Amino acid sequence: MSFILRTHLSPFGIHELRLRAIKSSVRWQTNAATAKQTMSWPEYLAIRRAKRRWEMFVTIPTTAIAFGVGANYLASMEIDHSKLIFGVDPVFVLGAATIACGGLGYLLGPTFGGMAWNMTHRRILPMVEARDRDFYNHIVRNRVDPRAQSPSNPVPDYHGEKIGSLHQYRQWLRDQSRFRKKAEHSVDPE
Repeated sequence: MSFILRTHLSPFGIHELRLRAIKSSVRWQTNAATAKQTMSWPEYLAIRRAKRRWEMFVTIPTTAIAFGVGANYLASMEIDHSKLIFGVDPVFVLGAATIACGGLGYLLGPTFGGMAWNMTHRRILPMVEARDRDFYNHIVRNRVDPRAQSPSNPVPDYHGEKIGSLHQYRQWLRDQSRFRKKAEHSVDPE
């Protein structure tokens, strides 16, 4: 016994849902000929928040490993203290290179964390990717024009990175609206 129900899921719009007698938290969205699985917005935002935590958690060991490998390699190099590198004492250059290795590990951490999350969550990955596309298209439609920013009126979370719940999403929309109004009313006479 399935039937089509038109309902308002979230501020993201109206969707047609096919309700079934027994189902899990995953909903079925009906398309013309085929039914395809989707997840609700609160579920998606919770998964997105968990994925971001994975990415940030993996950043810690990748930074430490990259810093350690860089320090080990650069410390084992023979240097001639009488020769300058780029006009700077070699010890300072090697120290900066060691810190740069740690920075590279910090930048690679979220990439490795995202890959690890994708490998452990393959079952829901297609649904998350579909919801990602919907979410980012919606962010692009509703975000403000960054050309109107100023030091006293910076753009609020342009990419929607801090959105982790429907409450935060609504707050993001209010911030975007506030920015638009502020930018419209403070037009320079130049």
